[in-house]
Amino acid sequence: MLIGVNVPNFGPGTTPGVLRDWARTVEGLGFDLLMVSDHVVLTPDVTAQYPAPFYEPFTTLSWLAGVTERITLGTTVLIAPYRHPLLVARMAANLAQLSGGRFVLGVGVGWARQEFAALGVHFGQRGKLTDELITAVRAAWADDGDYGAGRIPVWVGGHSDAALRRAVRLGDAWHSLRLTHAQWEDALSRLENIAAQERKPLPDLTPRILLRLTDRPPADRRMGEGTLDQVVGDLASLRARGARAVVLDPFAGDPDETLHPEAAWHALAAVRKEFR
Repeated sequence: MLIGVNVPNFGPGTTPGVLRDWARTVEGLGFDLLMVSDHVVLTPDVTAQYPAPFYEPFTTLSWLAGVTERITLGTTVLIAPYRHPLLVARMAANLAQLSGGRFVLGVGVGWARQEFAALGVHFGQRGKLTDELITAVRAAWADDGDYGAGRIPVWVGGHSDAALRRAVRLGDAWHSLRLTHAQWEDALSRLENIAAQERKPLPDLTPRILLRLTDRPPADRRMGEGTLDQVVGDLASLRARGARAVVLDPFAGDPDETLHPEAAWHALAAVRKEFR
């Protein structure tokens, strides 16, 4: 099972130098994946959770490809309706080429209504636009020639039945985001039922889980939250359930965390030491 990290590409403490340090730290600790998030317009609904600066993912990952050698880079997740499919196909293919094939395209439908409005994209059509983008980028890559993308995995985010059906029909993997154990089991059961209905194989399981270490076991915790033993147990449980990859998300929600990345690095180092 691959283990990755969702690196914060936003917030008051984030600079090109800090992003470089994140990348080198995560790669140096032996993690397999480094992933970043996506927003284009910092509307109030976005900045309430992810304040400026916000570094665009393709630009950021291209920068980090040049300061890393081994780690796979990816998006968790690119908001599919925000960009023309052929632009995404081009940027993803170029990033895969420039990084030596070290790229995973994670996609999702998005949630920020004000950002959709600022971009002139119909919020109610975001599912349809996401389906169209995945289909179009795959067709562009398959045509090869000018794109020359090779094989770029597509991870599909989301927990609704529509998102799970999209993962089964169009994705290589289902990429869940920060669920509790009960939510994960419920969504996985629905995913298995949808795959059976569609008569398609189950996509790879590549959940993103919170990473928040606590001194004592918390109540009503999400996966990845709790004592070191609990977090390691979560990873072992996901591996036993057949997860292909797990992405650890050390951002707990306070933008000031980005001013002190060392705390997240220590937590990641502790988990990496205990779970091999």
